[in-house]
Amino acid sequence: MSALATAGDRRTPRPAPAASAPNQRFDAHRIIAFTGMVFGMFMSILDIQIVSASLNEIQAGLSAGADEVTWVQTSYLVAEVIMIPLSGFLSRAFSTRYVFTICAGGFTAMSFLCAQATSIEQMIVFRAIQGFIGGGMIPTVFASAFTVFPPSKRVVIQPIIGLVATLAPTIGPTAGGYLTDIFSWHWLFLVNIAPGILVTLVSWFMIDFDAPDLRLLKGFDWTGLISMAVFLGALEYVLEEGPSKNWFDENVIVYSAIASLGGAIVFFWRSYVSRNPIVDLRVHSTSFWAGSLFSFVLGIGLYGLTYIYPVYLARVRGDTALMIGETMFVTGMMQMLSAPIVGRIMMFVDARILLAIGFANFGISCWLMTDVTKDWDFWQLFVPQLFRGSSLMLCMVPINSVAMGSLAAHEMKNASGLFNLTRNLGGAVGLAIINTFLNDRWDLHLSRLHDQVNWSSDRTQQWLTTLTGAFARLGSSADLAATRQLAGFVRREALVMALSDVFLLIAVIFALMLLLVPFVRKPPMLGMGADGH
Repeated sequence: MSALATAGDRRTPRPAPAASAPNQRFDAHRIIAFTGMVFGMFMSILDIQIVSASLNEIQAGLSAGADEVTWVQTSYLVAEVIMIPLSGFLSRAFSTRYVFTICAGGFTAMSFLCAQATSIEQMIVFRAIQGFIGGGMIPTVFASAFTVFPPSKRVVIQPIIGLVATLAPTIGPTAGGYLTDIFSWHWLFLVNIAPGILVTLVSWFMIDFDAPDLRLLKGFDWTGLISMAVFLGALEYVLEEGPSKNWFDENVIVYSAIASLGGAIVFFWRSYVSRNPIVDLRVHSTSFWAGSLFSFVLGIGLYGLTYIYPVYLARVRGDTALMIGETMFVTGMMQMLSAPIVGRIMMFVDARILLAIGFANFGISCWLMTDVTKDWDFWQLFVPQLFRGSSLMLCMVPINSVAMGSLAAHEMKNASGLFNLTRNLGGAVGLAIINTFLNDRWDLHLSRLHDQVNWSSDRTQQWLTTLTGAFARLGSSADLAATRQLAGFVRREALVMALSDVFLLIAVIFALMLLLVPFVRKPPMLGMGADGH
């Protein structure tokens, strides 16, 4: 290696474990380093959703407007989605050790500053920097899992990263609600400080997987970087804000969509003509792109259901954050229980079979929810969540093998950024579709119910008489209170019907993906090398 390549790091990286040594033991040094990286990835993914249940408290604490406080989450997502594909280039140029240490330390520092923010403007800036820096940890962990450990040990490693990638967004809103209820919204960020410092120290002293290659910085593609930032940042903004702004009725959405399209054209052009592209799209593995497509759809289900379950529990059932957490815990429990089982089964079963079972079970979990009513409680939601929790691991681990299992070591860092980007974009697209579809179906069902619940209906008059009697203590205001109560019942029923339609939509999407499974190339089984099949 040239002097230029090693000038920034005088430590000699340990050689990667040989893929041909199926019985090689885990290196304790690398296990500690990788464990620290996994904790860092968990914090980064958790913080995507941890503020979602506490935006009202943050709004009150910072005296922010309703439109302003949404940027506490949007700014994080926009910045993160830019960093995720960029991280592959950075880790190749500066090494995993430097990139992950800077990301972990910067994420921790921004968490502290977010907790100290005294205005919404400060919070948005700190959250954007936190999201950008934190986004570098996610794909770095995925790449390291496939380059540092031999195939014989991935039976343990892949389920761990799959569990973290799916569990963190699942429990994010619940964890945020708990912290806010018990302490204050500041603890949404302060909770990262202690583990963040530990992860930073472990990263600096323990990571020695590779060495920097500063030659990649020669002729740095600034055009590619700027166009990628415009493309992905504007796209994320359109997907996040589009449903609430009625899409292209708002000029800001139109301009953002045009900017994203222009950025995309320049970015894809630079990716193919640049000598050292920021993101190399010339990954020739069809299995990688197939896995990325499945990862995109998984993102729709993962982030979509994490969003609509609390909507039902809070807005229909009126559950508190604690009650929502207890209900959602079933999914997390099943993910933790199924992770080691899935890893073990993949040593003997074709990953495509497990992938098909996983997508089928996820579809079933949504289909079971199409019968939802306002009266469903913990036990009615129990079985759908069992299917959902187990299917997330049955999807995630095989998808990792399909996408990454057949790539060469030098392709891993770049491919990992692309692979993780697809899951995040799937979540953004999914939430945009769900919110738009939910609002449209809610309006439709409201219109239909209004046709039935009218002043000429005998049943409506009976309801109003009963409700008026219940509000008799209000005297002359009883009639108005009864009318408002009935209107609330109608809106609630329309919302339940709309949620049922959303569950059906997601079930259909996952069912359609089953048609593509037979066309996926068979990946190597966990515990075997690329020639293991």
